[in-house]
Amino acid sequence: MKKTFVDPRALLRFDFGDAHPFKVYRLGLLVDLCGHYGLMERADVDVIPLREAREEEAIWFHSRGYLEALRLASTGMWVPNQFAHGLGTADNPVFPDVFEWAMLVAGGSIDAADALVRGSARAFSPAGGLHHAMPTRASGFCHVNDGALAIERLRRAGKRVVYVDIDAHHGDGVQQAFYNTRDVLTISVHQTGYTIFPGTGFEDEIGLEDGRGFSINVPLLPGAGDRAYDQTLDEVVIPAIELFQPDALVTQLGTDALIGDLLANLRMSLHGFERAVERFRGLGVPWLALGGGGYDVGNVVRAWTLAWATMLDEKLPDEIPSFFLTQAAAHGVTVSQLRGPREVPPTSDRVLEALDDTIRKLRDTAFPLLAESRGVS
Repeated sequence: MKKTFVDPRALLRFDFGDAHPFKVYRLGLLVDLCGHYGLMERADVDVIPLREAREEEAIWFHSRGYLEALRLASTGMWVPNQFAHGLGTADNPVFPDVFEWAMLVAGGSIDAADALVRGSARAFSPAGGLHHAMPTRASGFCHVNDGALAIERLRRAGKRVVYVDIDAHHGDGVQQAFYNTRDVLTISVHQTGYTIFPGTGFEDEIGLEDGRGFSINVPLLPGAGDRAYDQTLDEVVIPAIELFQPDALVTQLGTDALIGDLLANLRMSLHGFERAVERFRGLGVPWLALGGGGYDVGNVVRAWTLAWATMLDEKLPDEIPSFFLTQAAAHGVTVSQLRGPREVPPTSDRVLEALDDTIRKLRDTAFPLLAESRGVS
């Protein structure tokens, strides 16, 4: 069956600024590395361009007032209430054509979701995964919440959707979008909000009203490492998905949980990341993957190349072509092997004890509600 890749290179002309940790050039390096491994020219791959989301799509989640403020700010016009909309801050700068940037990202993810509706088995929109944007404001480097819009596209096609977010930061915007509904299950595995932005995503956030039990959060202590991620997949993520029985899977594959990232301290390895992606593939449901955070560009490029290869059922060698290493070095990006060493720092007993406590709480709260909704005792 066809797999769809949303080509992000139309975004390379945008720039958050030299001092900003969000580096758009990572997307170009990703496409280049995937191309070097032969992952873009396969007969079963459709490569589609980005297109701007339409306003009638963006208002599935965002207010018209916010979209208008973003549009005006994008032209260089001073918008009196732009700070109330989270615009013009250090996190969410207003750079030239920022509205077009945001709507291109959103349109790409919506089209990836549409590819699943039309029969693609898997789709990847690496520019997407900007999960912090809220209905009326930008937040956390995210101007428009493409993930919420892509899920809504699937929902409007009658799909029950599970969203799994492994970014180091809580997927707060997507959670909010579906916090009161039971046809979308949101699962976020992230560094605890006591230590990192956005300060949310605790285990007692399990949904409201009709959506109670359909939001699951696993806040991890710093230094979690592969062992904590493997346990979370085994004991929370996969069992919850199996209870929910989705028609479609959406994953946010932020790489800021990886060892060496600038903005988080979860110390996941590339081997651990690849195992997680392989678990998602093993679920056997139509699958849309989004990009997300990641502030060590070498980690981003390698991890998302591994993700796309996994979606194509390819197992890549560790060797990276020498001409790509030169290409990456021109951006100040130093990498050696694709996956890096298997040896990772051990997970402390303190981290595992806290995780065990979180899992017990979820088994007492969210899991019984999920099981009840599917008639499972």
